Amino acid sequence: MSEILTEGPRACITGHPVAYSRSPLIHNYWLKLMGLKGHYGRVDTSPEIFPDFVRSLAKNNYVGCNVTLPNKELAYQLADVKTERADRLQAANTLWLENGKLHADNTDIEGFVSNLDERAPGWHAHLDKAVILGAGGAAAAIIQGLLERRATKIVIVNRTVEKAEQLARRFSTLIEVQSFDNVSAALDHASFIVNTTSLGMKGQPPLALNLSHFHHSALVTDIVYVPLITDFLKSAQEQGLKIVDGLGMLLHQAVPGFEHWFGQRPRVTAELRALIEADLFQVKS
Repeated sequence: MSEILTEGPRACITGHPVAYSRSPLIHNYWLKLMGLKGHYGRVDTSPEIFPDFVRSLAKNNYVGCNVTLPNKELAYQLADVKTERADRLQAANTLWLENGKLHADNTDIEGFVSNLDERAPGWHAHLDKAVILGAGGAAAAIIQGLLERRATKIVIVNRTVEKAEQLARRFSTLIEVQSFDNVSAALDHASFIVNTTSLGMKGQPPLALNLSHFHHSALVTDIVYVPLITDFLKSAQEQGLKIVDGLGMLLHQAVPGFEHWFGQRPRVTAELRALIEADLFQVKS
């Protein structure tokens, strides 16, 4: 815990890995813009040490934290009070302390939908077949978002089929499950695909898929944002497909947490996105 708060509330992003997270830039930008006291940093926590970190939030002068891969389900389980969204997804990305209790919310639905609405207006008009790669906490939020936008068919592709089946059963009979061994068949004629795994993230193995069977109007998106344009998104661009990067999801999901920790609701602006993009472009992919 290298970040030392001198004044005001203290919050952080926690998960494994978090070295490339831009959440501190976002929240500290808002703090400075609004003239508020406080600080937001990074704390790397593997699943083995995450529960101890969460139980010691108050002791270490934290008012709460954001939670990223792979600890979102753990965060939900550890909370005393859970929002309806967190209950629905059984995963949390936002924790805060209130009246001595640990509260949990999941703002990934808001982040996912708001990003697509902003970057690809009308994206949900042709959700004939939506493919989700991965079956973790972010995947659950995206399934909910797709269902709310009336997706006709959703396919979850995951290395562990049992985990994907457990996730599918929580939602709808519209959802099918496929192993990564059958990913080509799952992608056939898909109109929407989203990567919710860490594949393609800086320092992780690439996500290499054949996208040639996609419909020409398909939309491809990725929750990974370091690098901003992953090899997966580059491949989609080369196929002439519309892409949306994962940065906007990060920006929009951050809003409610900031309000819980620091008492004011911020806005996602073009200036904020430009600030984060400029920082990302300094990172060699």
